[in-house]
Amino acid sequence: MNLELGIDHFGDVTHDAAGQPLSHAQVVRNVVEEGVLADAVGVDFIGMGEHHRDDFAVSSPEMVLAAIAARTNRIRLGSAVTVLSSDDPVRVYERYATLDALSSGRAEVILGRGSFTESFPLFGYELGDYEALFEEKLALFATLRRDLAAGRPVSWQGTHAQSLTDVTLYPPVEHGALPAWVAVGGSPQSVIRAAHHGLPLMLAIIGGPVERFAPFADLYRRALAEFGQPEQRVGYHSFGHIAETDEQAIEEFYDAWFASVSRIGSERGWSAPTRASFLHEVEHGSMVVGSPETAARKIAAGVKALGASRFDVKVSTGPLSHERIMSSIELYGTKVAPLVKDMLA
Repeated sequence: MNLELGIDHFGDVTHDAAGQPLSHAQVVRNVVEEGVLADAVGVDFIGMGEHHRDDFAVSSPEMVLAAIAARTNRIRLGSAVTVLSSDDPVRVYERYATLDALSSGRAEVILGRGSFTESFPLFGYELGDYEALFEEKLALFATLRRDLAAGRPVSWQGTHAQSLTDVTLYPPVEHGALPAWVAVGGSPQSVIRAAHHGLPLMLAIIGGPVERFAPFADLYRRALAEFGQPEQRVGYHSFGHIAETDEQAIEEFYDAWFASVSRIGSERGWSAPTRASFLHEVEHGSMVVGSPETAARKIAAGVKALGASRFDVKVSTGPLSHERIMSSIELYGTKVAPLVKDMLA
C-alpha cells in the first residue's frame, strides 16, 4: 500500500510566549513556514482549511498554498476543506488548476460542506439550501473535472449553480484530471454521494475511535462497485500533537485543545470539555497525541481499520504556539512517518 502521511492546518490564531494572540497576518506567515518545514522533513501533503471567523486566520487557502508551493519541491498541496456549497465550482476549479501549474502538478482539492456556516450569509447563500447547494455544485465540479480532462467543453443547466454552454476553463491541468476528494463527517448519504461521483473519500474524524468509521469505508467501497466506479482511495483526518514523550505532548496540547473545544462547543451546545474527557479521547479516540512511538501505533491501527491510504493530522488547535506546531511537524515527518511505514510493511 502506498501510504501518504499529511498534515492539515486551519490557521488557528495562535498565542505568543506571553500568552497573547498573534495578529492574523503573523499567523498566516507562520503557517507558510510550517508548510515549508513539512516539505523539508518529508511530510507528503498539507491541507489548508477555509474559515471566515476571528479564531482562524486563513480565509483563502489557495493563496497560502501558493506561497508554500513557491518555496517547496515535493509536498502535495490541497484544501481541508473547500466549502463548495458557498463557492463557485468554476472558480474553485480554476484556482486549483492555477495552483497545480504553480506547483508543477502537486495540487489537489478536498471538497466538503464544512463544519461552520458563516460563509453562507457572507457570500449570499441561504442556509435552507444547504443540502441542495452541495449536491448540485459537487455534480458540476465532477463534470468539469471529468470532461475537461478528456478535452471536452462543458455544458450545464444550473438551478443553484450557473448554466454553462460549451465552456473550457484555463489554465488546463497539465496531466490528467485534477485530483479531488470528497470530505465526509459521518453521513451515509454523503459517503454514497462520493462513490456516485467516483471521487476518493476523506473521513473527517473529530471524535471517537477510528474503528467507528469502518462501516462508512465499507459502505463506500460497496457503493463504488454498485455504481460501476473503479476503486478509489480512502483517507482520514484527526487532531493531534507530537512531542518527545506522551506526558509532554499531553501537557503542551491540553490547554489549546480545551480553549478550542470550549469555544466551539459553547456555540454548538456541546457538553463542557474536561481533562478527563480529553484523556479519554487521547487513550481511546482518534486523536494522535503522544510520543512518536505512541503516535505511530495509533496511526497504524487507524489505517488498518479503514484500509486507508492517506492520514492527515491537524497540527493546529486553538492557541497552540507556532513553536510547538513546528516541533510537532518535525517529529511527525522525521520519526512518526518512518515508524508507521515500518509497522505497516
